[in-house]
Amino acid sequence: MSEIRQMKKPLIKQVDPGKLPEPLLVFLKNGIPVYITDSGTEDIERIEFSFDAGSIHENSPLLASTTNLMLIEGSEKYKSTLINRLLDTWSAFFHPYVERDRAGFVIYFLNRHIEKILDIAGEILFHPVFPDSELKLLMKKRYRKFLIEKDKVYRLAAEQFFESIFGNQHPYGRQTLPADFSNLDRELLSDFHGLYYRPEKMAIFVSGKIHKDILLLLNKYFGEIPIQPVIANEFSGFPSGQKKRVIHIEKKGALQSAIRIGAPTINKRHEDYFGLKVLNVILGGYFGSRLMKNIREEKGYTYGVSSSVVSLNLSGFLSISSEVSNKFTRNAVDEIYKEIRRLQTEPVPVEELSVVRNYMLGELVRMFDGPFAAAESFRSAWEFGLDNSYYTRFAARIRSIEPDEIKALAKKYYKIDDLYEVTAG
Repeated sequence: MSEIRQMKKPLIKQVDPGKLPEPLLVFLKNGIPVYITDSGTEDIERIEFSFDAGSIHENSPLLASTTNLMLIEGSEKYKSTLINRLLDTWSAFFHPYVERDRAGFVIYFLNRHIEKILDIAGEILFHPVFPDSELKLLMKKRYRKFLIEKDKVYRLAAEQFFESIFGNQHPYGRQTLPADFSNLDRELLSDFHGLYYRPEKMAIFVSGKIHKDILLLLNKYFGEIPIQPVIANEFSGFPSGQKKRVIHIEKKGALQSAIRIGAPTINKRHEDYFGLKVLNVILGGYFGSRLMKNIREEKGYTYGVSSSVVSLNLSGFLSISSEVSNKFTRNAVDEIYKEIRRLQTEPVPVEELSVVRNYMLGELVRMFDGPFAAAESFRSAWEFGLDNSYYTRFAARIRSIEPDEIKALAKKYYKIDDLYEVTAG
């Protein structure tokens, strides 16, 4: 028998994102800020036009998202069919987006088409016509999708959860109702667009292999648009949640129950946010989390359970979600609270914390893997008044946080009596 040689384990080192370079900041003639991440190797660019035009500003449900979706449905210069045909011809990929706080339009394209892309982007963003026929067709499609989704337990639980933690009078917490799909018209969209798709509410993020004439061309198509005084945000206070903290939505015939447990919390601007993110990963923020090990692997109550901490401009929220067989609903909820209490009373073992540190540092590095990802990551910090030093400080906190600090954060931010519990099924 040959001698079996003992193999040495490979040395494991923590990933370090290091000091991240800031995008170059320049201003167009009219003051629009442009953030440039120039590190691409292929002749491709990504431009994001970001506006302070999220759903926080809408006075009618669905107004922000519908306005954004209708941008490509025709402009003063181009019909929708021509817009789509031209973008296909130029091999451009685009997607509009709406978040709670911001909205915008992202487009990827080959550099040789840059002037044509900027011309059509200017038309889409600043000269849409919102044709009635296209609006009616869009709302019919959205309504059909709503009817399919509205009675699914995960949606019932999610909508009630946000209403509970933020209140039904705040845009963060308003539920979508069937009547909302017939309340929008071209005039409402045009008014919303005129108020929020303005150069003074706009920032441009350019990444990839930057065209040599990028500033000249951006000024040509966007730098001459007149600037108006900035309109203050309609909402500036912390959203107020509802008093009732435990809600069950009865859904007859449902084979599963959806669970949402959580509360409003801090956002990226708060000094505790980094530590809270570490705590969240331990609890349910990755596949090896405590909730996954307990509720999926050991108990077999569900295929998946997760937790998240999300940052919003006026607030933030922490949430635990899962779908389980009806007979296990109460058991699963009890196990969620059990894991929270464990974090509040027992220090996290050093080995477990080491695994979480390595996972989170690896995720931070992935967020800057290439110019497009780097630009997206920068924008997600920028909208809170932060820069890339946010990620450097985050990495330092991941490496330095201690078990006793995590326990203190669990006691502070996961108080059982302050959590909202919503189940549907």
